[in-house]
This record gives sequence, C-alpha cells and structure tokens, in this order.
Amino acid sequence: MIVGLTGGIGSGKTMVGKIFKDIGVPVYNSDKEAKRLMKSSKKIRKAVRELLGDDAYAGKELNRAFIANRVFQDKSLLHKLNTIVHPAVREDFTSWAKKQESAYVIQETAIIFENSMQSFYDRIILVTAPEEIRLKRILARDDGSKSKVLDRMQNQRKDSENIPLSDFVIDNVELDQTYLKVLEVNKDLLEYSGR
Repeated sequence: MIVGLTGGIGSGKTMVGKIFKDIGVPVYNSDKEAKRLMKSSKKIRKAVRELLGDDAYAGKELNRAFIANRVFQDKSLLHKLNTIVHPAVREDFTSWAKKQESAYVIQETAIIFENSMQSFYDRIILVTAPEEIRLKRILARDDGSKSKVLDRMQNQRKDSENIPLSDFVIDNVELDQTYLKVLEVNKDLLEYSGR
C-alpha cells in the first residue's frame, strides 16, 4: 500500500516521517532523494544546467541557494525543473517501494495536490501547523529572510484546500500529541491494509 505524506513548508512532515520510520514504517523522503538524483544522474545534471545555467552546480554539488532563488521567483522555471526531476523521483520511488516488505510504505512529498497526484496514493496524510509556527521553524532551519519564506508559503496551497482531499490530518504543534496521532494513523493504516 502506498501512502502519501504531505504538508506545507515548515509543517514538520519530515519530523512526522521520522516518527513513522522509528516505529518501523519504510519512508521515502522525496526532497532528499531528488537532491541525490540531481547530483548523481548525468542526464538530470545536463538538463538542469541547460535550464538554469552552470551556476546551478558548484563543482559536483548542487547550488541550492541559487536554484531556490531562481525557481521561487519564476513559476514557469519551477514547473520546468519539476518536469525534469519528478519523473526520475517517481521511478526511483517505485523501484524502492517494490523492495520493501511492510504492510505499507510512505512517500514524503510536498506537492501531491499541486501536481494532482492524489490518485497515485492509497491514502494521504496531511501534516498541518499554524502559519506563525511554520514561519518560526523555517527561519530557525534555513538562512533566509522572512519575506522570502512568506513568498514560498504563499506559493503553496492552503491547508484548508488540502484537508478535504486528505485521509488523515496530523496537526503538528506539540510533539507528544503528534507522536500519539502517528500511532493512531499507523493503526488505521495497518487495519486498512489487512495486516
């Protein structure tokens, strides 16, 4: 069974994914794997350079600040970058999922609804948190200005649009409550999968 784990920037989906991982559920972090593929795949490197220029890489490393700066200011560039990276991530995820032996696997990915990918998943978990908490988390995690972070948040769909499309919602504010909710969702998913 394929479960999507999604949520806006700063909602804490990676932390929720880590809790699932800690209780034994295989979790594929799309963002992390996309970065790996953007570094390791010659085909992707070539396409990214053609799209964004040689500054997209600093030697063999991704120039993440440069890329983020370019694509978050230009939605058409972001869309073109996604058409390069997403098919490779989907293929990598599918291959990874086939090797897992659990009742279900989770793909952590930020843009299920933005890309109308709901039909790919048997169930979808949405991680939410109030905007001010998300903002604090992002500013503590990344080097960026408040205005740039708010721009990125504005580019994403609102939780209110995504909640009706999700099977489970985990409000990630208090860690102990989040942990209990993950255990509850895991129990439901195991029941749903018939295990």
